[in-house]
Amino acid sequence: MFRTPARLRALTRHRAIRRTAATVTAAVVLVLSAPTAAHGDPGAPMVRAANSLPVVIGNLQSWLMGILAAVATLFLVLAGVYWATAGGDPAQVERAKGALKNALVGYGLAVLAPVLLQVVRGIVGG
Repeated sequence: MFRTPARLRALTRHRAIRRTAATVTAAVVLVLSAPTAAHGDPGAPMVRAANSLPVVIGNLQSWLMGILAAVATLFLVLAGVYWATAGGDPAQVERAKGALKNALVGYGLAVLAPVLLQVVRGIVGG
């Protein structure tokens, strides 16, 4: 196959762009993967954590319960929409029942979240 000079210039340009992009990507990866030292005031007291473990677990419990309740509510709404739009279609009714079961499981997990986190607190010794 004979290539015209314009086609050869375009191929050369595309290869140069690819080579440049690969070089820049490699440089960015190299810079971001290099370990660096954290600089701080040597005279300042060192704070290892913003909160104690019981506070972190309590915050985690609140977030977990909120997220589980929100997802369960979403599934409950979806179940209602599926059921309302089923129009007697057995497959759509089964889909609605599945979404309703998922909502109930989500609400159950949200209620059990304090118990589960209490088990975690007991394991980690908080």
